[in-house]
Amino acid sequence: MANSRYQVVIVGGGPVGVALAVELGLRGVNCALVERRLEPQRIPKGQNLTQRSMEHLYAWGIADEVRASRMLPPEYPMSGIVAYRDLSSDYWYAPPLREIVNAYYFQQNERLPQYLVEYVLRKKLAQLQNVESRFGWLAESVEQDASDARVAIVREGGGEREVLPADYVVGCDGGHSIVRRQIGIERSSSDFDQLMVLALFRSKELHEKLKRFPPRSTYRVLHPDLKGYWQFFGRVDVGESWFFHSPVPPNTTRDNYDFRGLLRRAAGFDFACAFDYVGFWDLRIEVAEKYQAGRVFIAGDAAHSHPPYGGYGLNNGLDDVANLGWKLAAKLQGWGSDSLLRSYSEERQPIFVETGRDFIEAGIERDAAFLARYSPEKDRVEFERAWKDQQGAAAPRVLTYEPHYEGSPIVFGPPGGASSARGSHTFTARAGHHLPSQLLSSGRNVFEELGPYFTLLAFDAEDRGVSAFAEATKRLDIPLKVVRDSHADGRKAYQAKFILVRPDRYVAWIGDSAPVDVPAVVSKVAGQPAAR
Repeated sequence: MANSRYQVVIVGGGPVGVALAVELGLRGVNCALVERRLEPQRIPKGQNLTQRSMEHLYAWGIADEVRASRMLPPEYPMSGIVAYRDLSSDYWYAPPLREIVNAYYFQQNERLPQYLVEYVLRKKLAQLQNVESRFGWLAESVEQDASDARVAIVREGGGEREVLPADYVVGCDGGHSIVRRQIGIERSSSDFDQLMVLALFRSKELHEKLKRFPPRSTYRVLHPDLKGYWQFFGRVDVGESWFFHSPVPPNTTRDNYDFRGLLRRAAGFDFACAFDYVGFWDLRIEVAEKYQAGRVFIAGDAAHSHPPYGGYGLNNGLDDVANLGWKLAAKLQGWGSDSLLRSYSEERQPIFVETGRDFIEAGIERDAAFLARYSPEKDRVEFERAWKDQQGAAAPRVLTYEPHYEGSPIVFGPPGGASSARGSHTFTARAGHHLPSQLLSSGRNVFEELGPYFTLLAFDAEDRGVSAFAEATKRLDIPLKVVRDSHADGRKAYQAKFILVRPDRYVAWIGDSAPVDVPAVVSKVAGQPAAR
């Protein structure tokens, strides 16, 4: 039976919306989830799950089930092949990608189609009695005032209508978000004015012919005529099923273009194939100017949309969820604040601005510049030297993608710090950064001991300081778990005896001794006014 009022209404039940419903449901928040589709769309996009995404899935209790849903065997790693001109080329390399930073995280990265992740999330959602799922319903309008927000919904196909009142609304309804449009949030855009095709096809022959390469999940073609835009083959399984992205002319339709010829040109050889789906998308990057307007928030593609280069979309959406979920719960439970809610936009929006500009767009420009300058026909020696340099630069670029919140108003970041997608991977604990993975003396990973809200890691730390944190958080009704251990073994790498960890596994504050004013520290990380 429908509730008369909800704490949060989530519009959009793709993986980001369902993940937010799970995150909030596990935190005891009463929610409604509105989604038009009855079943996940079986398009194999969003294939790469980062280590952070897998940590979120672990926190929701479904990491093992997600991994068990994988279609590719472990011997097919996340990384891929990069080839010059086509897949028959003598010039190719197999760069290491996100797996090279696995050691810094509690969970390793994973690869499987987004819809399989969504199935697991929906199964978890069904177990949460405080979340009401409205599959088969559409949101028509969103309104808000000082006291609440309201979402008018209609059942798919017309007819039945309802209005869902709530304390807060979150739009997870994709790149064409009705929530974003109705609350008046603008987006900036980098439009490459390039139409792309997504083709799903089956071909056992392609699988056999690509055995010239070591086992890999993806195959990217850099062709001199394509201005740095990718042609991209990806495995859905091993043996037959594939997806393929490529630039196509602006007037291309399903009926007026030779897609088999396109596949064969990108492969560099002929092979038999059968198409299951052909669709199109526009190559552009769009980022909302802010992620909140009053009682309404946006997350996932509603806040930031991008080409499927590098797997940034779903992963950034799940990071949005982990960031926003605990803050909404804290506010609704009475110990969070409006300042805490504002920090969601302040922390997350700069991340995707830089992700789009410095990683996606810059990558296209970098490949275009390489292809314009070097070719084996012009100067083979120069090309081979540059190709080797291109290969060597792949791993360092992976190491520099480390989103952090150094500039956040609710962390004790360095002077002049700014929230950024650019950073470095280190085992040193740093305020505003993801907590690095380490083993405790018990043999358990520190992530297995983190509490659902704030956790104070105390390594050979003074009892007086631990007590001061416990008393300050109790007085402010902020949930805190204390984890004590020795400052030895790998934990020395943290270079801090006290580490205050947020619910989203980011570090809020570090020190070798308790601060002079513990209540002030605790108040700041919860977005509360300074304690007196």
